[in-house]
Amino acid sequence: MRDLGWKDRLFNITNVSLLLLISLATVFPIYYTVVLSFTDPTEYYSRPFILFPQNWTLDAYKHLLSNGLFMSSLGMSTFLATVGTAFSLIVTGGLAYALSRKRLPFRKTIMFLILLTFLFQPGLVPLYLIVRNLGLIDSAWSLILPALTSAWYVLLMKGFFDSIPDSLEEAGRIDGCNEIGVFWRIMLPLSLPALVAFGLFFAVGYWNTYFNALMFINDQTKWPLQVLLQNMLVDPSTMGGGTGGLEFRLNRQMPSETLKMAAVVIATVPIMLVYPFLQKHFAKGAMVGSVKE
Repeated sequence: MRDLGWKDRLFNITNVSLLLLISLATVFPIYYTVVLSFTDPTEYYSRPFILFPQNWTLDAYKHLLSNGLFMSSLGMSTFLATVGTAFSLIVTGGLAYALSRKRLPFRKTIMFLILLTFLFQPGLVPLYLIVRNLGLIDSAWSLILPALTSAWYVLLMKGFFDSIPDSLEEAGRIDGCNEIGVFWRIMLPLSLPALVAFGLFFAVGYWNTYFNALMFINDQTKWPLQVLLQNMLVDPSTMGGGTGGLEFRLNRQMPSETLKMAAVVIATVPIMLVYPFLQKHFAKGAMVGSVKE
């Protein structure tokens, strides 16, 4: 093994130093957010910049979790991420499985209509009119039904079902399974990695629902967490504002910055905690439909 010249050593040192700086620039905002959320209010006012607080406290989290508006928003986001993800997986998996069966009537026509959505989007005005005419304004379903599935996910899932040997379906029918039985007892267990991968994508999308909520949700008690968090960041003097006892005044005893950081942590941690449990399935499921044997 030859010795590295001074130019190679200089390149390696520069490369490592640059990567360390980029990593620090990426990690530091997360670290500062978490640290500030646990900082004691009196220490926050006495020190302009805190890298490691002397007194750790949960006051900001207690303050948030005791507020009815914040808890209702947290409940709405949890409902969207759980119920919305479940319905999205059912619709995506069922539609993909149906399209993978060559005996499906009008299969090519349905595939053409799905592919057409890649090229043409209806736009915001038709989407709003449909949601309004269905009476879904201020309803959680206005945030679930428009995002129920994705043409891209359907095509990927279809490719996964296409890769499953037909002999498995034939064996299931010999054992007495009907179409639903084959799908439920054979296809779904085999597609667990794909369901986990797409489920994580759907869950993150529902948890981070923001723009559709701005259009369809006028009642602030039904805001998802991301909308409430944006409202907090823009207007630190109130949380949600409005009437009905929902005002969340910040005072000298509870700095607005610590509350903001605590809200960011609460909005981020659930998805971060879910990923490690799904990681073993996620790597395989992310390659669904990309390679065929």
